[in-house]
Amino acid sequence: MESLAVKIRPTNLDNFVGQKHLVGEGKPLRIAVEKKHLFSFILWGPPGVGKTTLARIYAKAINADFYELSAVSAGKDDIRKIVASEKEKNGKVKVLFLDEIHRFNKSQQDFLLPHVESGEILLVGATTENPSFEVIAPLLSRCRVFVLNDFSSEEMGMIIDRTKKEAKIKIDNDSKEWLIAMANGDARQAILLLEATMGLYGKISVENLKQALQSKFLRYDKAGEEHYNTISAFIKSMRAGQPDAALYYMCRMIDAGEDPKFIARRMVVFASEDIGLAQPTALVVANAVFRAVEMIGLPECAENLAHGVVYLSQAKKDRSAYNAYLEAMADVKTYGNLPIPLKIRNPVTKLMKDLDYGKGYEKYTKEDLLPDKLKNKKYLK
Repeated sequence: MESLAVKIRPTNLDNFVGQKHLVGEGKPLRIAVEKKHLFSFILWGPPGVGKTTLARIYAKAINADFYELSAVSAGKDDIRKIVASEKEKNGKVKVLFLDEIHRFNKSQQDFLLPHVESGEILLVGATTENPSFEVIAPLLSRCRVFVLNDFSSEEMGMIIDRTKKEAKIKIDNDSKEWLIAMANGDARQAILLLEATMGLYGKISVENLKQALQSKFLRYDKAGEEHYNTISAFIKSMRAGQPDAALYYMCRMIDAGEDPKFIARRMVVFASEDIGLAQPTALVVANAVFRAVEMIGLPECAENLAHGVVYLSQAKKDRSAYNAYLEAMADVKTYGNLPIPLKIRNPVTKLMKDLDYGKGYEKYTKEDLLPDKLKNKKYLK
């Protein structure tokens, strides 16, 4: 049986809500669909913002045979079957929508590459992770990357209204507002909860929505509240120097199916943000853990994660470098490109030398080298 989200999925851009920077008049995906451009691309954005829908709309617009795989469960054999498919005899191009493309390892991406390069397959990848880190450079260079945003509250309201109309569901304003706040820009989460609530209680109310949200099926959605609650508890436990709590929350994420690279990536950030100068080797350890997770994968890489979590939890903490960065960035945003002192500018031409670029420069000077407006400003405290 089709889910409600599938039943009400838009089939053209005129009915698509949001992502105006990509599908509005004169925007790149709108042009690609209208002019039937044939190319591979990657959709990067949070869950539930229309990646699958846009892939289907594009494939339909160019009259392509559409194949959908999840990189979580698919492998090389699935790619072989698509390449060998007889459908190409009808003259149609093949569009492969590869959800969670970041879950494909290097070997799998290498295998996919020549089929994309030759044009046998038009690849539409979807990812919640930065493709610069997760997609191999040769494959990434053959794809255009489009960045998708969370749906705004107004857009979420439009999607809920459409769902209400299509599914003939009654939703009062309080329930609608609560649902918008809970979904936090994720349309699929909102529709999933509506469907679950109707199935359990036959009626939408704030209380029924809250009760349905407690079900195990919905408890740990990667875009849902529990996801953010758990990663927050994980970070704060390491920050407080409590390895037992940090390990517990790490295990909850792993058991719920969280991508271990997401956990390891947060540990790399934590090593500089919270430990910083107090124990510089923490960044080395965190990077080593990330690399181990990348190379080994679950279940074995859980041991590497545990090693790193305990180390980072027990390390001394110092946020001075991170706080200094935040202050410096705030000044950059406030004052823009302030004039750089002449003596530390690079005199690469005669004219620059005549204008005193580099004049009086001393390698180990004690003089303040900040722009005049920021003289004597101390970021690192």
